[in-house]
Amino acid sequence: MRVLFLNGPNLNLLGTREPGIYGRLTLADIEANVRTLAKELEAVVEFRQSNHEGELVTWIQQAPQNWDILVLNAAAYTHTSIALRDAISGSGMTTIEIHLSNIHAREEFRHRSLIAPVAKGLIAGFGPESYILALRAAVTLTNNRNPSN
Repeated sequence: MRVLFLNGPNLNLLGTREPGIYGRLTLADIEANVRTLAKELEAVVEFRQSNHEGELVTWIQQAPQNWDILVLNAAAYTHTSIALRDAISGSGMTTIEIHLSNIHAREEFRHRSLIAPVAKGLIAGFGPESYILALRAAVTLTNNRNPSN
């Protein structure tokens, strides 16, 4: 079972960017926590981060060749990127949308996700635990698709 975690703009600043909203853990810290659980669950994970929309689109388009599930924290692109939405839809990739903060409890412009309509589900508001919950959901989804596992 293989899970690709894609992270959008400014997530490279975790740990220092608005810690009251996003916490003090870095993206590397979050990745280390996910990798620990992944070992336990016998899952392979890869983390990638980009501030560039086109790079994220390319990774989504390539994902079905090597990955079972996509976990996407599109960050600000959640609310603006038709390109990411179309890449997910076009790839047919099972996608879990995640956010560290509760986007529905923040500024109004963050309430609308262009990703949600093409995602299997949405996890938001649990801080770094959102990534752990997404990995558990990914494993469950994959096991339900492949009952022989």
